[in-house]
Amino acid sequence: MLAYRHAFHAGNHADVLKHTVLTQVLRHMNAKDKPYRLVDTHAGAGGYSLEGRYAQKKGEYEQGIARLWERNDLPAAVADYVELVRQFNPDGRLTQYPGSPALAQMVLRAQDQLRLFELHPTDHRILASYLGPLKGAEVFDTDGFDGLKGQVPPSTRRAVVLMDPSYEGNGDYAKVVSALRDAVTRFAEGVYVVWYPQVTKLEAAQLPRRLEALAPKGWLHARLSVQEPDRLGFGLAGSGVFVINPPYTLHAQMQTVLPYLTDVLGQYDGANYLLEERPG
Repeated sequence: MLAYRHAFHAGNHADVLKHTVLTQVLRHMNAKDKPYRLVDTHAGAGGYSLEGRYAQKKGEYEQGIARLWERNDLPAAVADYVELVRQFNPDGRLTQYPGSPALAQMVLRAQDQLRLFELHPTDHRILASYLGPLKGAEVFDTDGFDGLKGQVPPSTRRAVVLMDPSYEGNGDYAKVVSALRDAVTRFAEGVYVVWYPQVTKLEAAQLPRRLEALAPKGWLHARLSVQEPDRLGFGLAGSGVFVINPPYTLHAQMQTVLPYLTDVLGQYDGANYLLEERPG
């Protein structure tokens, strides 16, 4: 949806969960020397000002990354993610937030490939200026669902795909399932990371079960619920990340991460988490 701007939500609790998982997936991929390709189907602008009018409108980052910024008891996986955010703020103040492309750029190695898709004209222009000139990076102003077809299987035979649309567009839930079904059929060995919002919509509740059917070689599902669900269907109660072909190390990491984030980011007494997997 071209009206959507992630800048309003940068650094919120959903970003904390998504980016903690993404960082650990990429770290695991780095354990082997062989290069890989990261495909980000809905890349956004790459980075965001937390002092700008978009982020300040609701201040969502204050209930997300800001709650972790000064803590000294972070689990290893969360500390790794927060350290990357610190690198994005070299003056030591939390004024900027790195989107998925910026985090990836900090973790990927010289031999790895970065493929970024973003349709919003302003965000695409910022993203292309920021990361487009980098060796190994390509930025496209085309639909990421369709663009994925040309990215897997990659020549490297190793890939991570991040899919996190706004889900405000027409039929995004169905498009996620369709695009992933096609991608997994053509490249079953890829690691597919899907973020989704916890909202009062039937499609959101059904999505994890639909994704299970696409993952014959194993999956992991992590969900973090930090706000009381809105009966009217507005507001983000939490979010989930579903990983097809997850690293074998991820489940143990999330066993520590999810209880911690529930405690630190929870905004009501009923804050909770879910962690489930089916090994490959």
